[in-house]
Amino acid sequence: MKIAVISDIHGNFQALDSVLDDMRKNHAEQVFCLGDLAMAGPQPRLIIDLISKKSDWVVIQGNTDKMIADFSPEIMENVKKSFPIMANALADDVYFIEDEMKQYLKNLPAQKEVEVEGVKVLLVHGSPRRNNEDILPDLPIKKVEEMIEGTNADVIFCGHTHIPCGYQTSRKQTIVNVGSVGRPFTEDPKACYVLAEFQDGGFSIEHRFVDYDREMAANILRSRDFEGSDKLAQMLISPSSRHL
Repeated sequence: MKIAVISDIHGNFQALDSVLDDMRKNHAEQVFCLGDLAMAGPQPRLIIDLISKKSDWVVIQGNTDKMIADFSPEIMENVKKSFPIMANALADDVYFIEDEMKQYLKNLPAQKEVEVEGVKVLLVHGSPRRNNEDILPDLPIKKVEEMIEGTNADVIFCGHTHIPCGYQTSRKQTIVNVGSVGRPFTEDPKACYVLAEFQDGGFSIEHRFVDYDREMAANILRSRDFEGSDKLAQMLISPSSRHL
């Protein structure tokens, strides 16, 4: 069985549309989505609407989905202290995302366990411990093992960092960061997702990098016109840092 695993769409329809096309060409039979559907992107409402209608997808909640769903002055201030432009984007998102869409984000599970062809799979956004914990390339394997302590999944899929990577622990658990569809932070910022094939208790993993119309996505984001939207738009063309 072929399964596409996506994460961190961040309202980028152009990127998601290209990834969906690549999934179809590669005969993906199921989709797992690891959250961060909307925040700080070109078309957040369009993405929430599209994904909420995918009744056959398995979707979990990302940390920014939770921010939108549980928005409060305290959340706004906490984000603003460290990432002022992201705080501006959050405030704008919350203003025009409809209540039913916020409720959809609120009701998403934080994690999900599934079994595919005899393989135990755990879906998380950041790590099994926290939805905003970073599983990045080049971590000491002991640190990764600490992050997943207490889990028994054969494969753990995560996102959050927007940087693809993978690990195998001493207990033969495989951890795969699937990268980001909508805000990749790789040198060549193509949309990234994982195509996983499961068969007879085994599996293979492929990170796929898909080109899309970044200029169009950036122009749509720039036109949202909150303070800093131009800088976020430029990040789609040429990423320079994870946060602004």
